[in-house]
Amino acid sequence: MPLTVLIVDDDPGFRAAARALLEADGDFVVTEAATGADALAAAAREPPDAVLLDIGLAGGDGFAVCRALCAAAPSVAVVLCSAREPELYGERIARSPAVGFLAKERLSAAALTRLAAPDEGV
Repeated sequence: MPLTVLIVDDDPGFRAAARALLEADGDFVVTEAATGADALAAAAREPPDAVLLDIGLAGGDGFAVCRALCAAAPSVAVVLCSAREPELYGERIARSPAVGFLAKERLSAAALTRLAAPDEGV
């Protein structure tokens, strides 16, 4: 069964690249949102299995969006991502309700599945 993933990033180029990468794998159904508000609305309409969430959203705080998503849809696995290394965020990643972190340059279908759906056996 395909994993449904919501990609939340203010960069349309990254959303398109991430979508293409995941859809090429064949085991993902992908939707997109450019803002935290759009992500919350999309998750309320149809909760995805996982959310790939940019920490550095323009005009927003990815950590706050993460908390709101997890509160609204507790079964959703939120994976934080950034072009920056996780050390720059200190303990904020570990204290967040996210299931993990992926650097954007290391995004792969297998890495996302390991974090968001560990029972899938990838």
